[in-house]
Amino acid sequence: MNKEREEINKRQREFYQNFDKNLPSKIWSYFRNRALNSLKKQIGVEQDIYDLHKSWFGELSQKKVLDLGCYAGNVLSMHLAQHSKEYLGIDLSPKGIALFNRRLENIPGARAEVMDFLSEEFKEKDFDLIYAYGVLHHFKDVDELINTLLEKLAVGGEIISYDPLQTSKPIKLLRNIYRPFQSDRDWEWPFSKKTYYKFEKAFEMKERRAVLGKAKWSALIGFLPLSEEKKLTKARAWHQEDWDMSASSDEHMFSCMHLSMRMAKKPSK
Repeated sequence: MNKEREEINKRQREFYQNFDKNLPSKIWSYFRNRALNSLKKQIGVEQDIYDLHKSWFGELSQKKVLDLGCYAGNVLSMHLAQHSKEYLGIDLSPKGIALFNRRLENIPGARAEVMDFLSEEFKEKDFDLIYAYGVLHHFKDVDELINTLLEKLAVGGEIISYDPLQTSKPIKLLRNIYRPFQSDRDWEWPFSKKTYYKFEKAFEMKERRAVLGKAKWSALIGFLPLSEEKKLTKARAWHQEDWDMSASSDEHMFSCMHLSMRMAKKPSK
């Protein structure tokens, strides 16, 4: 492991032990979470992402699954652990893994380990499914990440991911203003267009969906003299448009804030 990554990993472990954010990061998180999380629940974004990822998992009973960057696990982590043939969750955080292993105690074939995905110590491979919820954008060197993902996947294996985009001009502007003050900036690399196209070239992009394109402007509707029902109806319509159009239009996808991808390892030539 190179010294720079070793130092960044150390800081990540320390950060996720207590989520020790500086004041600018706390303010950013408060307003982002207050605005976005409420909006995502109201217009169905969270449920749509959950249902989409679950449908992408497919039949799990014969699959070997890696949950990359799992921390203490989420609802879909537990679904994967309970239904797959073999399940492994890995994360840099000892605290998160300790919590998660307690949740996995009574699930045969499921375990979690403190591990650096890029480390030579991580020997396991031939995974049928790699799930990476909010994780791939933590890797600065995208080429190294892609090579390791390809090495770890079984023939025909798939990756299901969810990450922030930094391709919408207003969002990129806001992030650039905030970045110098960001506590976790050394491991936060929201996808650029270049990053997305690297994944598209390396894998078979089987399906994708992006959210919070037009729908991110729903907060501004609150200032209009409309009923709450009309505001919500409009916001949901924008979300549906984002959901549908991002599947095939790069332009619309890049106007969004978050992207889900279902990628498959290409057959060897």
